[in-house]
Order: sequence, then structure tokens, then C-alpha cells
Amino acid sequence: MEKYLSVKDLENAAIELLPKTARDYYKSGATEEQTLTENRKAFQRLRIRPKCLIGVDSTDLRTTVLGHEVSMPVGISPTAMQRMAHPDGELANVKAAQAEKTIYTLSTIATSSIEEVAEAAPHGIKWFQLYIYNDRDVTKKLVLRAEKAGYKAIALTVDTPLFGIRRADVRNRFTLPPHLKLANFEGELANKINRSDSGSGLTEYVKNLFDKSLTWNEIKWLRSITKLPIIAKGILRGDDAIKAIEAGCSAILVSNHGARQLDGVPATIEVLPEIVEAVKDYNVEVYLDGGVTTGTDVYKALALGAKMVFVGRPALWGLAVGGQAGVQRMLSILRNELEHTFQIAGTPTVADITKDMVRHESAYSKL
Repeated sequence: MEKYLSVKDLENAAIELLPKTARDYYKSGATEEQTLTENRKAFQRLRIRPKCLIGVDSTDLRTTVLGHEVSMPVGISPTAMQRMAHPDGELANVKAAQAEKTIYTLSTIATSSIEEVAEAAPHGIKWFQLYIYNDRDVTKKLVLRAEKAGYKAIALTVDTPLFGIRRADVRNRFTLPPHLKLANFEGELANKINRSDSGSGLTEYVKNLFDKSLTWNEIKWLRSITKLPIIAKGILRGDDAIKAIEAGCSAILVSNHGARQLDGVPATIEVLPEIVEAVKDYNVEVYLDGGVTTGTDVYKALALGAKMVFVGRPALWGLAVGGQAGVQRMLSILRNELEHTFQIAGTPTVADITKDMVRHESAYSKL
């Protein structure tokens, strides 16, 4: 694993290894993929402003998220169907997160079950990403299973009344390989995704199962059936962040679903300051995912107010290349890059990173 020196190295290797259908599913975005590109480019338009001669003998990346200490402010976002990348799938991913003492988020649409993942990493901090199904009983059972299995939060995806147009999946007539199933379900809910009648099997799967009529009242309903904190995942507006909080959410995950929902929306790092400002008078935490591939990306997000940063595709690349060891390599790369950034920027702890540590490139173009 030592030959992989960057997340980009892992990505390049994974792209070579993965079968075309899985590769295209993991890496593609919605329609023209403008936002997919911007998620990364927006980080490059931010400049770090290091402080000199601070006397930083050591750094401490630890932080606390929803009351749980993590070794660094980098966790793993939910991504679906991970056994397409590696036979161990979600189990390898959660073991890596546990070993690195950070958060793993399990997708509803996983190829390993809630219980299997909990058993694989009993001491890890695990969150469960939730879609609300038309059948509320299906949804309730998922939440209660996650709570019983020791998950620490529910990350409710709020940006998906249906899945965005992902042309690569349509062209490939994407389906889950027949030896795999959606492990959190039985019968039709588990196996319907193994076939495609007209295009993407995933799009066909969710079309009649996800509830398109959802409102903020559903968060109040969710709040009534679980004691776990609820994270609103997919927020891109300050007013939506406030609505989520007022409905009962404990945290906001600024996300555009890996640029896979609606093309032309902002990069997540671009809207982060608006959302941090909107919720400043509330006792909530704000997180970010989307486009993060380096330790400096993480640093920039922290400077703009994120409490925690999550990565999805980088974990898949590591998984494809080396299973648990590959995911741990990815996390160790980000940890090493982040430690160097802390040291050279003159901010020894997370608390030392203030918003004046970063400026947009436009501030310098006026000089």
C-alpha cells in the first residue's frame, strides 16, 4: 500500500481494476457533470494563509462529533453497494474506520446488512444513512435495527425524491451483479435492483419505493420513533438548514450527493459559509462532503466552519485497491497531509483553525 502516495494514486489504480459498470457507477455524476468537476475545482480557488513562527512542536487532529471523540475530522460518507468494489465491501470499510478511530456511515442501499456491519466493527462509531420509503413500516424497521445494533446517528438524505439522471448507468443498463443483493432487505426489496427493464436498474428500483411527497414533517415523525440524533444530509441552502433544525435535526451535512442528483448546483465548499452563518445561533454541528481528495481540502473546510469532513469516493478507491488495508491507506494519506497542513499553517489543533486562515482567490486578483 505504501506505493500509493495520494488519493489520486488510489483512484487511478481503482479505475483500472474495477469492472466498467461498477467503475462508471461509482465515478459518474448527474447529466453534464458540471457540479462533479466543480466540487473539486472550488477547493482549488481557496488559498490557505499560514502563520509563521508559531512554534508548533506537535499537532492534535482530534475532535468531538455529536459527543464522540474521533482521531481526526475526516470520516467516511455513505456509498451504496460496496461489494461491487471488493468482496468484503462495507465490512472492510467499517473495519478501516474503526482502526483509524473515525466515523463510518452505512448506506441504506448496502450489500452488507446493518447487523453484519455492526458485528464487523463493534467498537467503531457507526452512523446509518436513511432513505424514507413509501412504506413507513419499512423505514421504521431500518431505524430501529440501526438503533438496536449500536449506531450513533441517523443521516437522513433529504435531497433525493428520486435519483438524478446518471447517463453512464443508463448506457450500461446498470444492475447489481446477480451474486449480490441489498442486504438490509428481503424478497423484492432486496433483489429488484438485479434487473433493468429500460435503463438504470437503480433508478427503476427507487422510482416506486422512495416517497417523493416528503416534507419537513417527516423529520418530526422520525424524531418520534428514535432517540438517535438526526443529521440532515444534502442541505445546500441556509434557510433549509434552519428548517431542518427546527424540525428536530442535531446536525447538518452540507452535501450535493457527490454531484449525482442535480447538475448545476454549487460545490459544497461554496455554500458551506452560508450554512454556517445561518445556523450560528443554534446548537448544531455542520459537516461537509463532496470533492474532498486532499488534506488541504479538509483544512479549508474546517476553516470555513465544518466540524467534520466526509469522503465517499476516496473510500471506494481504497476499497477496490486493497480492501480494509486500502481504505486505511486512504485515511492515513489524508491524516498525513492534514498533519503537515496543521504544522506548516501554524495551527496545532482544530480549535486554532479560524476562518481568516482561508481566502478566496478573488481577494488576491484585486491586488
